[in-house]
Amino acid sequence: MTSIRSGKKRALAKAITLLESSLDEHKEHSRSLVDEALTHSGKSLRVGITGVPGVGKSTFIECLGLYLINSGFKVAVLAVDPSSPITGGSILGDKTRMEMLSREENAFIRPSPTSGSLGGVAQKTRETILLCEAAGYDVVLIETVGVGQSEYHVSEMVDFFLVMILPGGGDELQGLKKGILELADGMVVNKCDGDTVQSANVSKQQLVSALGLLSQSEYWSTPVLTCSSFNKKDVIQVWAMIGEYFDLVKANGELQKRRNKQNINWMNALIEEALIGRINSNSKVKTLLLELETSVKKMEITPYAAAKEVIQALDGL
Repeated sequence: MTSIRSGKKRALAKAITLLESSLDEHKEHSRSLVDEALTHSGKSLRVGITGVPGVGKSTFIECLGLYLINSGFKVAVLAVDPSSPITGGSILGDKTRMEMLSREENAFIRPSPTSGSLGGVAQKTRETILLCEAAGYDVVLIETVGVGQSEYHVSEMVDFFLVMILPGGGDELQGLKKGILELADGMVVNKCDGDTVQSANVSKQQLVSALGLLSQSEYWSTPVLTCSSFNKKDVIQVWAMIGEYFDLVKANGELQKRRNKQNINWMNALIEEALIGRINSNSKVKTLLLELETSVKKMEITPYAAAKEVIQALDGL
């Protein structure tokens, strides 16, 4: 932990690799690292950034990261790449896409595979955030794959949740779920330059109208901005929005309430992970599960009754 606290990137990278390892001896070591990191964490601004593939998340993050570093911040980027369900592999190409940012001394970019984790986020993203904070990073940006349930999972581990969309008029808006609009703390219509300026402004007005139909919090109404990542003023404007929100929720106590809730969700997720681990590590329970799956398929037993048998088998261990 001393090397991590002193800001050594190699030590931080090795610690995250330990977190992501499935080996039992690595798990014990990584748990002790997270316990140590906990006392040095909580001081960063955690920002989740999502959007469909091609919306320009990586370009925007690089431009924002460079601006923040020039403003005196240390920036960590946790970029989650989807793993192949067939081979288990992933491209992990974010360091290539963020070439300029990756060369900065005060930037740390960590691409991580989802490794089968539901929601398009890496299994150890929460723990990785703590390690980055212990290493002294002031801003932690989490880029999601922008598909499936990723938005919901990432929103449960960040302070500000930014949704990026493409200029596309009604079609783009129709593709957004109501739940995503409710989760967003801020929205950006990206790639607002050249021939897309008009369509970006149309999309912005449609989003503003849609958000007006939803119930908003008493202290914050979700802003909608247009942005071109190549226009520094636009990037600064987005950061100003995030900073305004962070200052507000920090002052009114909502930030601490949000993080408290996130910690409870984290605990529940770990309990579920531990239960599944117990099932997979016990040959008798695993055999029983396979038998019950066959019975459920044949409708010889209800899923409820099958689940009850598995729980009873675990209780008997």
